[in-house]
Amino acid sequence: MSNLVDFVQNEFVTKKDFPAFGAGDTITVYYEIKEGEKTRTQFFKGVVIQRRGAGATETFTIRKMSGSVGVERIFPINMPALQKVEVNQRGKVRRARIFYFRELTGKKAKIKERRYKN
Repeated sequence: MSNLVDFVQNEFVTKKDFPAFGAGDTITVYYEIKEGEKTRTQFFKGVVIQRRGAGATETFTIRKMSGSVGVERIFPINMPALQKVEVNQRGKVRRARIFYFRELTGKKAKIKERRYKN
């Protein structure tokens, strides 16, 4: 049964080609909003808290600070309204899900940048 589900997901679900990102990375997600007859593009920039699931049901959670209030949003990878994902900064974290980030404020809430050797 699971083979059949995997087959259907691979055949019929359109794959979007986004850059590789993970927990701790700062990304900007551009998505389409429909307001009546009009559509516009809005962006959401924040730190990836987690990636969850696999295949067609994969989601990722982004957290940003709006003033002094933390805002989190969950995006499905295969959401038709998603237009583009930009990786602004790679973060150096030791965990795949950084829920501890919710309680941090000020300088403690900074994530070190991950550097690559050329």
